[in-house]
Amino acid sequence: MKRFIVMAIGCALAAGTFAKTAGFQASLTPDIAVEDRDTRINGISLNIWGENPQSGFALGFVNSASDDSKGLMLGIVNYAESYTGAQLGFFNYTRGEFVGLQAGWHFFAVNYAGKLSGVQLGLVNYAETVHNGLQIGLVNIMPENEWFEDFPSDLAKGMVIVNWSFGAK
Repeated sequence: MKRFIVMAIGCALAAGTFAKTAGFQASLTPDIAVEDRDTRINGISLNIWGENPQSGFALGFVNSASDDSKGLMLGIVNYAESYTGAQLGFFNYTRGEFVGLQAGWHFFAVNYAGKLSGVQLGLVNYAETVHNGLQIGLVNIMPENEWFEDFPSDLAKGMVIVNWSFGAK
């Protein structure tokens, strides 16, 4: 009986360490929200300013995703640690790896990816490193590219209209 009680207490304590998940988030700020900022949202987030790890759809003025997140962000400002999916807004920022599409309405956007695997459509596009990426916009910057040395797999460090890199870096 003592073993059972000790095991039950241990299981109860361990259960509290697992990440919380929820299917819906409504957020005015990260501290004024239905769910706290550490709760993973597997569903829909409606945000004035939201900041949760997510697997789903985030609609708001400022959408933030921590950890490895995925889905669709639709807002004025979208930022994430690493993201797979689409960020559609006027300012899209992913510090780590971004896989998918970063775009703005009518190409009016600034897009930044730490590591890009996908497409950036915007006024200004910047990718620190690229693994199979395409940029379309007024200013397109890929600092790891060399100037026309690896053409056609890489284009240039910076170009107008279009820039790309289709090789592992």
